Amino acid sequence: MMYRITKEFHLSASHQLDHLPADHQCARLHGHNYVVIVELAAENLNDDGFVRDYHDLSPLKRYIDETFDHRHLNDVFGHSKVTSEFLARHFYDWCKQRFPETSSVRVSETPKTWAEYRP
Repeated sequence: MMYRITKEFHLSASHQLDHLPADHQCARLHGHNYVVIVELAAENLNDDGFVRDYHDLSPLKRYIDETFDHRHLNDVFGHSKVTSEFLARHFYDWCKQRFPETSSVRVSETPKTWAEYRP
């Protein structure tokens, strides 16, 4: 049995999947209001009764705000395959190094679409 918590973060950014056919809508420069949801899990709660204190995730908010918000993601990463799936894995890896309880990351480009990375 696992305890699970999630926290949601938001950013607005552009990208272009220019490796796709020219008639594909994602081949054009476009932007999204991304939602990133980080999930942390633990079998036991810490001494304060938490999986982890939500406030501990403040470095992720700073990282998102300072590195990704209102940026062109192709420039940030140096390539054009910046998909939601790629972002989910990137944020998972970043979080797992800092928060060992990280169990998955979900990224949404639209209210109806989600990509998730969960090893």
